[in-house]
Amino acid sequence: MKFRAVVLAFVCAFTAWGLLAQGVDIPFQKFVLDNGLTVIVHEDHKAPIVAVNLWYHVGSKNEKPGKTGFAHLFEHLMFGGSEHAQGRYIDAMEKIGATDLNGTTNNDRTNYFENVPTSALDYTLWMESDRMAYLTLDQKTLDLQRGVVQNEKRQGENQPYAVAFQLITQNTYPAGHPYSWTVIGDMADLNAASMDDVKEWFKTYYGPSNVVICLAGDIDAKTAKEKVEKYFGNVPPGPPVGHQEAWIAKMTGTHRGTVQDRVPQARIYKIWNVPQDGTPDTDYLDLVSDVLSSGKSSRFYKRLVYDDQIATNANASVSLKEIGGQFVVQATAKPGGDLAQVGRGDGHGVREEIPNSVLASQPGEHLREVLPVAVQRCLVRRAGKAAAAEHE
Repeated sequence: MKFRAVVLAFVCAFTAWGLLAQGVDIPFQKFVLDNGLTVIVHEDHKAPIVAVNLWYHVGSKNEKPGKTGFAHLFEHLMFGGSEHAQGRYIDAMEKIGATDLNGTTNNDRTNYFENVPTSALDYTLWMESDRMAYLTLDQKTLDLQRGVVQNEKRQGENQPYAVAFQLITQNTYPAGHPYSWTVIGDMADLNAASMDDVKEWFKTYYGPSNVVICLAGDIDAKTAKEKVEKYFGNVPPGPPVGHQEAWIAKMTGTHRGTVQDRVPQARIYKIWNVPQDGTPDTDYLDLVSDVLSSGKSSRFYKRLVYDDQIATNANASVSLKEIGGQFVVQATAKPGGDLAQVGRGDGHGVREEIPNSVLASQPGEHLREVLPVAVQRCLVRRAGKAAAAEHE
């Protein structure tokens, strides 16, 4: 209750400045095809380029225990070619001048994107629709991409402090919670992934009714609708997909853990489970984290790094996800320093710095720099959430 009261008090302070009244106006048009494909069009003719984004509403939270890592593995499989466009997707797209060409996976979604010349938009939409409807799935491609993903996993786990993220994921969510495993998945689960598994994943989650396509740039809504209908209109919608409702993993008491790693400096992480993205509470917490630790003049960084000189880095952030989020504070002790002092609530460490920094914050140079950007980000996120809710 104390922490919540601090957040609300701080919100009242900057609301008085009128910052929250600022609106975000990104004009767009939206329509839905008969097969359920949602299309968003933003018109901007500054350059003869169109940004193409496809967001599939499936991520690692749609996996099951024992079959983790499938969402990210399937992202890789989507670049292996399709029935009418054999060969690597990236090679074909680079030949027509595509840039910023890639895909990403997180807990909640998988997206694919490229920026293409306006003259290549038809080809791009045809390529995207072909891999949506006729993706090539064979054992050779599965084995190849499984190896690539497992190598990514090894590289990630060899990064300094990487072990902490694995432990945080496992210990801040109960077993069976959709966020209780990492996006990259378990090595044994990746080894066990079969052709039947990936085909079922494709059949279940990769229909157009589970996708939003966004076209932004040198195109108008009328032309976009005609082209998307032409290339995607005949793709079967796919089965209805159930989506997990909010599931905030409530914790009681204080849970502590320690792990040894080959790093030169000790680091402390403090995690609170908080509501999901799009709620007022997470917007407030996002603002608070910016004020606390955005930049070297922020109160959190200045206190621990410059004034007390007990840490070399300190920050706070909010991990925003679809069914639940996390507020994260981390600080790295100076070489040879006392990590316990950094983490103690004795006026020098993390525990007291959060409420003390917020309550002591006054409209100064740092706040004038941070708050407009932070508020704008929240409003953009809210606008996107409202657009999604309108479709639902």
